[in-house]
Amino acid sequence: MLRINGLGRGIFAGAILMGVSLAAVKVLLPGSDSARAFLAAALPGIAGGTAAGILYYFISRRAREMRSRVDSLLSGGGGEPGYAGGDEMGALAGSLEVASRQVRVVVDTLQRESSRLESILSSMVEGVVAVDSLLRITFVNRAFADLMGVPLPVIPGTPLVQVVRDHALLGMFTAVVSAAEPLQKKLVLTAAGARSFDVQVAPLAGEPQRGAIAMLYDITELERLERVRKDFVANVSHELRTPLSAVSGYAETLLEGALEDPANCRKFVEIIMAKARQLNNIATDLLILSSLESGKPPAAEPVSLRESIESASRTVEPAARLRGVRFVFGRMDDLSVLGYDVRLEQVFVNLLENAIKFNRPEGEVRVEIARESEQAVVRVQDTGMGIPSRDLPRIFERFYRVDKARSRATGGTGLGLAIVKHAVEQMGGSVSVKSDLGHGSVFTVSLPVDEAAG
Repeated sequence: MLRINGLGRGIFAGAILMGVSLAAVKVLLPGSDSARAFLAAALPGIAGGTAAGILYYFISRRAREMRSRVDSLLSGGGGEPGYAGGDEMGALAGSLEVASRQVRVVVDTLQRESSRLESILSSMVEGVVAVDSLLRITFVNRAFADLMGVPLPVIPGTPLVQVVRDHALLGMFTAVVSAAEPLQKKLVLTAAGARSFDVQVAPLAGEPQRGAIAMLYDITELERLERVRKDFVANVSHELRTPLSAVSGYAETLLEGALEDPANCRKFVEIIMAKARQLNNIATDLLILSSLESGKPPAAEPVSLRESIESASRTVEPAARLRGVRFVFGRMDDLSVLGYDVRLEQVFVNLLENAIKFNRPEGEVRVEIARESEQAVVRVQDTGMGIPSRDLPRIFERFYRVDKARSRATGGTGLGLAIVKHAVEQMGGSVSVKSDLGHGSVFTVSLPVDEAAG
């Protein structure tokens, strides 16, 4: 059976009306100069239906060419134009091709910018989450997922309530989506281990519906440091005020007539001297602590632990003799560590002073040096009253005292163990304590052995 499509149907009908042979018409191929000449001569005499069929064929073919070309460009294709006609349809095809290339450039640029923005947000240490107008998640980075304890990837479209259980944070998102106004609050999120966050939620542009994006800044450590700073200022003020009040009070008493009282005059001056010495000790310890925390450490050098401990014991020997406390030196391995001579000696002076001050009369301080694996371990053990278990976690804090009255009576500044901790850690070591209430305490300092010096 003869099958005729497209232009064939239109020409076939026209040929019947005009008496033109179908075979002759087929010779005139569409798009050729002879075809255009033939159509120009024949159209006035061709019936309306025949002309429509011919035009349909040309227009549909050109439309298919343009659509194919535009689809190719929009999908990333390139190359030469698919059609280069010189008529109006060709001009339209060219314009569409230029427009499609420009659209492709814009799309590629937007995709690159979107990928870069997503990479930046994903790598941020702050938690970031974005939602649409129905509070469905459109983006979440790893930091936020870790805070909420959910695995990645979080599927886009997941309801926010399935990831966030904190009512205050959900309320911020609801308010921002409704009012299109940014919000900022400090929240404590239980899902993140009761950590504190500065939460900023801002609206995302979109009409007629809008979304929101939130950033969560972890301020837990900043709050802790602020508390430490406030406590430090308060403690320093208190520690300085006590001896200053004594100095001021006794000096005023002397000026008001006590200078003429031989029985008390010398006693008052001795108290003033003792308090002035205490103030000097506080100032010295504060400078040492400040240097340890923020100053650049000196160049490390090999230090003999045995020599350092012997020097420190000679420094505190008068105080030990006054209280009747004796030193016992057990195992004393000759080990060297890389450290700072003056600071290491200060560590042992502070530990030995505490062992003497808080020991019982006629007590004992035992010192040992031993190698354990790659560490040089120094133990300072006393026979004093011991430390209650509730106080053990805090004894290395600045100005923390187990027995405040006794510490002040013995002239302590409350900074000795804080200096020990910072100095030892600066040399790559650690310090710990064990105590048996009523039977004494053992302080252990561990430092890396200097193998080169061995």
